Amino acid sequence: MAVITLTTDLGLKDYYVGSLKGAILKEIPGAHIVDISHDIPPFDIAVASFCLKNVYLDFPLGTIHIIGVAPGADEQTRHLVIEKEGHFFVGADNGIFSLIFDSPIEIIHEINLANSAASNTFPTKDVFVKAAGIIARGESLDNVGKKTSNIQERMIFRAISEGNIIKGMVTYIDTYGNVITNITKQLFYEFGKQREFGIVFRRADYTIDEINDNYNTVPEGEKVAIFSNSGFLEISINKGNASNLFGLKLYDTIRVEFEA
Repeated sequence: MAVITLTTDLGLKDYYVGSLKGAILKEIPGAHIVDISHDIPPFDIAVASFCLKNVYLDFPLGTIHIIGVAPGADEQTRHLVIEKEGHFFVGADNGIFSLIFDSPIEIIHEINLANSAASNTFPTKDVFVKAAGIIARGESLDNVGKKTSNIQERMIFRAISEGNIIKGMVTYIDTYGNVITNITKQLFYEFGKQREFGIVFRRADYTIDEINDNYNTVPEGEKVAIFSNSGFLEISINKGNASNLFGLKLYDTIRVEFEA
């Protein structure tokens, strides 16, 4: 049974996700469809890449991951199938693949299917699903389209260290209001060298000066900083909403200031 994951910015208010799933079941009868997220901010490939990067290896080998974020309903945007680490990814060549993977991609096919260009308003459904069907049936990726060797590169702001400060930003906010940054555990400890520090964000009166192992190491309602299972610095409130309380939004600046 084919496993198909969906990561889109379609939301759940409209019929679009239902239509997409119906098309998958028509193309791949018996497919097991798993929603990763349909609440990606519109066209935000950085958030989409964060979600997919942290989850795809939890799925069995051979899983097909359809990415319906900024799918490019125009003749200028290429659509690709990528095979990486035993998984297949179907999406637009809009830079998202360079954000998902840290190492080079060797197997890339440009989607070129008969009649797929005729419908350019919903390529996630009309193009990506057809490509997924070819993969699910075990056909050669050459049936999807010709092999290519390049993808569009997209750079996002990486946490930087200078002087006694690490400067990063908010890259993801989950349902609980936990704020995840792009400051890695490795950078924090290698740069910090066990010095005292303060995590400063949004309003100067909000700081955190220690890293805890989990949310429950502080009383309910207290702010806490941890390194999440993704390996990034996370700012949270035990059983509260850090994003709302601190006024933190996507791409806001976060600083870690170490003692000189």
